[in-house]
Amino acid sequence: MNDISDPVYARLLKAALECFLADEYHKVTTRAIADKAGANISMIRYYFGNKEGLYEEMIRETLKPILDILDSNMMSEVGGLAEYLRLYYDTMRRHPEFPKLILKVLALNHGPGRRFILQLLERGRTGGARRLEQLKASGQVDCALNPDVARMAFVSLAMMPMLLKDIFEEQMGGHMDEAFLDELAALNGKLLAAGMAIAQPGA
Repeated sequence: MNDISDPVYARLLKAALECFLADEYHKVTTRAIADKAGANISMIRYYFGNKEGLYEEMIRETLKPILDILDSNMMSEVGGLAEYLRLYYDTMRRHPEFPKLILKVLALNHGPGRRFILQLLERGRTGGARRLEQLKASGQVDCALNPDVARMAFVSLAMMPMLLKDIFEEQMGGHMDEAFLDELAALNGKLLAAGMAIAQPGA
């Protein structure tokens, strides 16, 4: 396991992020990344093995704040959905490179980084299913709720506003600032909580 506090390692990851966001994956060379980082190209082989290894590690380190949110216990109660979304939106707002990177990785489809995205989604799937079972057991949500349906609804409400942020802002003629995103998180949290609630007799 490499240490992000290692200055050469950290510079290579930062340079890789800048290069991969600026150009298509196949056009970015390890030489260009090493030059931007002020490092010897051999350090890429030493730390990451090759360009693909560097790309995947760059994705992993860049999205670490998002992974930390995913692993938190914030959603142990239905009321935590809005707070989770608020923290997610705020993290993405403060780091505009995150949604851009995700879109770049998804655009590659079968290219490098796809494996990591699949692992991330599977991590969310298994973790989400486990939390949902806990919510069902505590009587907070409908026992008949399909975990995959709940997960897709949640991912849609979380990711779509940030992936299409530029388009939404252009349509609105204003910025999706902290206050706007707090309001959006509160509403989406309520929508999810209401959708997952136990159906009342006669409802």
